[in-house]
Amino acid sequence: MKEKKVPVAILVRVSTARQETDRQIHELHEVAKASGWKVVELIREQMSGNAADADRVGIERAMELARAGSIRKVLVHEVSRVARRNSTAHRFVEDLEALGVSLYWHAQRIETLLPSGKRNPAASIMFSLLAEMARSERETLVERIKSGLEEARRKGSTLGRPAGSVQTREELLAKHRDVVRLLKAGHSIRHTAKISGKGTSTVQRVRALLAANNQPPQSPQPLPSSFAP
Repeated sequence: MKEKKVPVAILVRVSTARQETDRQIHELHEVAKASGWKVVELIREQMSGNAADADRVGIERAMELARAGSIRKVLVHEVSRVARRNSTAHRFVEDLEALGVSLYWHAQRIETLLPSGKRNPAASIMFSLLAEMARSERETLVERIKSGLEEARRKGSTLGRPAGSVQTREELLAKHRDVVRLLKAGHSIRHTAKISGKGTSTVQRVRALLAANNQPPQSPQPLPSSFAP
């Protein structure tokens, strides 16, 4: 009798649209193939690893699959792809483990549960260390950006949009036509963000514009400062 393949989900995350997930996806598919696992869903997320838990639609989708019993493992490329918030990363692993679902990360080729289903002590220690490193790396990056901006200001450089330049409502809505279409079709903010691969803050901004602008204006109107990118 042919052995049934272990169902798994692949979770990939990038922070910006400029980043690519192809390498993550290819390598994780190869791992699944070599291990005899069946990939039942590929979950893509374009979201900062420091985003609030409520905004992490990729993690929420993985949990939905775990709670439904549809998967036995979640595959990620490295711990930082889960989150750069320690609380988010640890909560995700603990919630998966409570459901008997293991997290595998490819960088160290290790997973949180042993074949017996018990917690892997070595993986737990390594995960904690790597999660802390990811958080620290994020903080260092933020500090470097702040330092760079302060130095630019000190030298008199102009930051941001050129003076007098504004983005109109029409420009923003045109830029996010897919979000507009999904919202008009009745999708929720979270579902729209998941389908479009855009952040919930962007979706909320577009929905607010649509709500305040039911009738398209005859001439372009500048965005309120609170909607400026």
